[in-house]
Amino acid sequence: MIESTLLKELATHVNTRIAKVVLNKKYEITEFTVKQVSKSVVNLEYMIPLGSVDSVSLIELRAADGTVLTSNDVYIPLTSDTIIKQPITVKEVA
Repeated sequence: MIESTLLKELATHVNTRIAKVVLNKKYEITEFTVKQVSKSVVNLEYMIPLGSVDSVSLIELRAADGTVLTSNDVYIPLTSDTIIKQPITVKEVA
């Protein structure tokens, strides 16, 4: 069993690696409303301004050098400024 302190350390490392969100491989978001670690969860919150993209089909979290850290296929139609809350849970898998 992995101790909770190690899981939190790993979540903190993941949090420090995340530098930006890239939508549909073209629109970058570098400002987060929330970017913090709570226990073993990285909590991200960011706003997608209306007009930046028509809809979101791909959300990538990237490192400062552009390396893709996570990639999620989604469908989010945008009709107004949209706030995204994206938790990333670090956990042991059996």
